[in-house]
Amino acid sequence: MTSHIAPADSSRRRPPLWAVPVLWTLALGAWGLSRQHSVWRDEAATWQVAQRSTGEIWHMLGQVDVVHGLYYLLMHGLFATFGAGTTTLRLPSVLAMAVAAGCVTVIGRRLAGLWAGLGAGLALGLLPAVQFYLQEGRPYALVAAGAGIATLLLVTALQGRASAAHWTAYGGTVLLCALLNWLSLLMLPAHAVTLAWTRAGRGTWARWTAASSFAMAGALPLILFSRTQSGQVSWIPPLTWHMLIGPAVLLAIGALGALADRPSHPGGRLSVAAVGLPLLAVPQLGLIGLSLFQPLFLDRYVLFSMLGLALLIGTALGSAVRALTPRFPRASSWLVPVAVTVAVVALLPQSLSKRSPASRVDDVLAVSADVRRLKHPGDAVLFVPAARRDTALVSPDDFAGLSDIALAVTPVASGTLKGEEANPARIRTAMLAQHRILLVTDAAKVARPVSAERDKVKTAVLKEHFRAVSDEQVRGRRVTVYERRSG
Repeated sequence: MTSHIAPADSSRRRPPLWAVPVLWTLALGAWGLSRQHSVWRDEAATWQVAQRSTGEIWHMLGQVDVVHGLYYLLMHGLFATFGAGTTTLRLPSVLAMAVAAGCVTVIGRRLAGLWAGLGAGLALGLLPAVQFYLQEGRPYALVAAGAGIATLLLVTALQGRASAAHWTAYGGTVLLCALLNWLSLLMLPAHAVTLAWTRAGRGTWARWTAASSFAMAGALPLILFSRTQSGQVSWIPPLTWHMLIGPAVLLAIGALGALADRPSHPGGRLSVAAVGLPLLAVPQLGLIGLSLFQPLFLDRYVLFSMLGLALLIGTALGSAVRALTPRFPRASSWLVPVAVTVAVVALLPQSLSKRSPASRVDDVLAVSADVRRLKHPGDAVLFVPAARRDTALVSPDDFAGLSDIALAVTPVASGTLKGEEANPARIRTAMLAQHRILLVTDAAKVARPVSAERDKVKTAVLKEHFRAVSDEQVRGRRVTVYERRSG
């Protein structure tokens, strides 16, 4: 007696569709990850705080940067486990954006088919804003991953497949995003628009409201306390018309993608347009609205809205495949790969630029190497403004032997990012007792006028009593060696 064993379903042996954009995004993130061993000022904040103890981080959060507290604690754990370096600093963002790409792919496939999902997942990693923050040692990519997971959970609920555990996971994910950056709560009104668009039932609205309320309640203490530290964002310029050009272009592209989705998904049904367009538009418009009361408009605060744009781009590609297939049966096998290839070629100059040190304002590591080369035993060092002390905090070995004569209380002891400096009179006295001083400041092209009284004293004493004997400018930073004038 012979038995017949049916061949396994070949589809089961295929890797899941989301794996392709995940690997694609990981490859884009790994490409030039070190940016020629450069670290700019925002990442330097992560670097130096992550190397403090948990107690020191907690002490600092009471003074500054509480909005990034959870992220700093996460990075502290990673630095303690894997060591400080550009890979440890940036790899979490790469992994997070890969997760976001996987979520976008699954959503697109469920709502608009295979090619829409694949196109959306591949498009996400190519978007210029995503390429910038894909390799950034800050929390914005992690928020995007959370937004992707939360949106996928919402879509699952709207497809009638959600349990109580799904809604609990949804509320927990939104809360986690808010603890990384509470402006991510702007995803909630976007999701509310999706519920209204799809005419969700009362039960769905009730569960979503409960989960959203849980997330907002959990984030409320952070929001209220962070408002006491609002001076940290006082440097953000007021909203102007030219700042709205970027969001307007993004919304126009998104609207075209939504139109491509309309023929196959009429109003009232769950579709990519119903999910992607609100996710793109609402956070952008919400941040603009908030910026009318307090300047807050920075694209990184709503980076997660790019998931909506990727979904809409993927839908447009999927619609193009469907339109061409009747006349060109093989269109489905080449259209998306060709479109991605064209996009890669067209964006290559920008992609290369994003991975160069010049893509950021400055580089704290490059100037520290110059300090190491220029310093002499017994030299002093000054920082203008005081925030440029981050160079020494990230590369302490390069500053070994230098006397930081303006510093009164260290950043760790003061619970700040830059420490507390002595009063202007004491700084002047300390400077006049020196023979050589190294000044670390911004390069001329990016330097702002000196405004703090301490910094005015530093520059005045150097001009009157010292002469510059060496001056190096590299990647947005500057180190000048001054020697005391004779007589």
